[in-house]
Amino acid sequence: MTSSSTPAPDSPRTPGSRRPLRRLAARGRGEAHRAATPLELFFDLCFVVAIAQAGMQLVHAVAEGHAGEGILNYAMVFFAIWWAWMNFTWFASAYDNDDVLYRVVTLVQIAGVLVLAAGVSRAFEDHEFLAVLLGYVIMRLALVTQWLRAARSSEGPERTMALRYAVGVLLCQIGWLGLVVLPEEARPWVFLVMAILEMCVPPYAEKDHPTSWHPRHIAERYGLFTIIVLGETIAAATVAVKTGIDENDALGDLLPIAAGGLLIIFAAWWIYFVVPIHGHLRSNRQAFLWGYGHYLVFASAAAIGAGLEVAVEQVVGKAHISTLAASAAVTLPTALYLLTVWALHSRYFKVGIAQQLVLPTTALLVICCTFLGDWAVLAAGLVSAGAVATGETLTARRSARERGTA
Repeated sequence: MTSSSTPAPDSPRTPGSRRPLRRLAARGRGEAHRAATPLELFFDLCFVVAIAQAGMQLVHAVAEGHAGEGILNYAMVFFAIWWAWMNFTWFASAYDNDDVLYRVVTLVQIAGVLVLAAGVSRAFEDHEFLAVLLGYVIMRLALVTQWLRAARSSEGPERTMALRYAVGVLLCQIGWLGLVVLPEEARPWVFLVMAILEMCVPPYAEKDHPTSWHPRHIAERYGLFTIIVLGETIAAATVAVKTGIDENDALGDLLPIAAGGLLIIFAAWWIYFVVPIHGHLRSNRQAFLWGYGHYLVFASAAAIGAGLEVAVEQVVGKAHISTLAASAAVTLPTALYLLTVWALHSRYFKVGIAQQLVLPTTALLVICCTFLGDWAVLAAGLVSAGAVATGETLTARRSARERGTA
């Protein structure tokens, strides 16, 4: 991830225009009409393939009664996916010149995430992280080449910053080898240490010269990825419900889960996009906190879909867990999503204690729904929808009062 600066204005690009090959100069932060490119959207869709694989394996682990182990593996794999995606996103916001070499290196990163996705099942089932590590290293080394291009095209503090990124990312890849050479019991600690070191690279690299990321572009990129993750959640839940109906003729039992799940996902979308966030991204500190915090947003959003699959499998008798555990697989990630979205940006746009309490209270009520047995998911969906209705009502009333006093 990168952070903000205010360089000299850059000339806007017209569709199909190119900067000279082999030059990767910083784009202007004040550039008009900065939007996600087709390459970035393609990049996101390919990354969701890996997220889908991680979610599928999480379903299997939870359904078999190995929730703790499954969540740990999910957290580790999801970090690799999210961190590589995030680093590319912030780099592209500052340096995307869309020339041939830039495109080719980006496609190499896409190849890396597909390699990672292919190794997810072995990471979960056999604790074999070689393919996951290989895919991650491919993505990270591709980004190193981009930073070296940026260093070559710049000078002074900006060149130093780019070289710090390149060296820092490269050194971290050596540390990740511990996941395949150290004993299995040491791997969670290796992951923790290396994840912290990876997240320390951007603040160190940019301490003297921040990069020129574009707030509107970054907000759009994160929003689009949230939409894609929520779409994958709907797709996974739909397949699970369809399978339950086709194989077990359990439509009546699955309707509460399907309806509740749909309400949860619709509410998740509404709550995330109810306010524009780009105006809040003004400083390095705000950018790092917001960008890093999305690990929980993306991971919990994807986990909601996995939880819905677990709930379906439990109803049709495929999951060897209790109704309480199956309900928690949906309600806990939903509550985490609500709390994280509130903490990252919703709370900055809430006025008064009533508005501020809507999402935290909703998260608490969703957790309470866990204990409602077969109706837990539907109840959580209704509570989530109620949060949207309450938030809109409070906003409308405040707007009416402001108009009345104007």
